[in-house]
Amino acid sequence: MKARVHVTLKNGVLDPQGKAIGHSLNRLGFPEVGDVRQGKFIELELAETDAAKARARLDEMCRKLLANTVIENYSIELVG
Repeated sequence: MKARVHVTLKNGVLDPQGKAIGHSLNRLGFPEVGDVRQGKFIELELAETDAAKARARLDEMCRKLLANTVIENYSIELVG
């Protein structure tokens, strides 16, 4: 089973990398770009076939390593 994890900064947390991306896009001729927030996308292959068990294990992975839950949110998507 494949899984996709999206990790993003929580609202209110400063995102200097997102700001840098936004400024660079503006300077490169994309003035329509406003606020930019950047995050992480992680794709995993799991041996688990039970969706509930896979989601529980992924949640544990996110809390222990993949996301800093103090400043980041995460979402889990199971794919097949």
